[in-house]
Amino acid sequence: MHDSSFHQAATRSAEVEADLRLHPDRYRVLTGDRPTGALHLGHYFGTLANRVRLQDLGVQVLLVVADYQVITDRDDPGDLRASVLDLLADQLAAGIDPARTPVFAHSAVPALNQLLLPFLSLVSVAELERNPTVKDEVEATHGRTVSGLMLTYPVHQAADILFCGANLVPVGRDQLPHLEVTRDVARRFGARYSPVFEAPDALLSDTPLLLGLDGHKMSKSRGNTIRLRDDEDTTVRAVRGALTDGRRDITYEPATRPGVATLLELAALCTDRDPADLAVGLDGAAALKALVAEAVNERFRGLRARRRELAADPGYLLGVLADGNAHANALAQATLDQVREAMGTVYR
Repeated sequence: MHDSSFHQAATRSAEVEADLRLHPDRYRVLTGDRPTGALHLGHYFGTLANRVRLQDLGVQVLLVVADYQVITDRDDPGDLRASVLDLLADQLAAGIDPARTPVFAHSAVPALNQLLLPFLSLVSVAELERNPTVKDEVEATHGRTVSGLMLTYPVHQAADILFCGANLVPVGRDQLPHLEVTRDVARRFGARYSPVFEAPDALLSDTPLLLGLDGHKMSKSRGNTIRLRDDEDTTVRAVRGALTDGRRDITYEPATRPGVATLLELAALCTDRDPADLAVGLDGAAALKALVAEAVNERFRGLRARRRELAADPGYLLGVLADGNAHANALAQATLDQVREAMGTVYR
């Protein structure tokens, strides 16, 4: 995305952030995750904590468990049912209240997915092939066949956002091109038929990128994370194995000491302190790692206890999902009815 476009999006995001604190009832947010593995601290600080914040401000938030998106780039999706319940337990343990924030599954909302057909007619193949995320995924296949679902991934996300009338989507900078597809679909549908959809705004995250324990991007597949479900001993072992450097003094220098800086940033996020302040007086990597492990375990002790209770009651989790699915189906059917009216495809 060009710097000018990003600046425009960032300016608008700041305006929206200020307004939603005063008028949360004006906004509806759609966000969610693919059930592809356990959520970790990067997810918590990058997305989960913000979702809870928005919910508690009084913004209407809807969470999609994007089970259909798992099959965009995987021949074997694994045990999807178990993955969906695990993801739901993570979300609720983090503070999502299903009474205020419905949680639903892609595959359980037929009318949402039916919107994909008219939406695809509004976007060219060339536009999809130019989408940065699609391009990255294609390159990552190293010559393997790319599914049609992967190519249309941004349009499926447009259906996710627009079916429920969401007008605000929390994203990082790298996700802005996806949101622009959604905005294009909303505008083009209105130009071709009649206005049904509002073009949603981006709510840009200001949480810094938290690197993994090996100094690379935090990733489920790299195993360089601390999972929300991990117990305290597992956390201690993971932190002890984190990458630092050969210097004994501890300083916060992200450009030249990324491993040390990542640990300090993690401890800072857990304690709501400044990472540079935390470095003062620490003597050696062992002291740093002990500080980080204690900070993580203290911050997430309550969340982990709640998660254990939730995971032990799959019937409750399935009930939460059933309620969310019913809510999403009602919204999706109403939207699909509007779309049919606008397109002239109501036959009665």
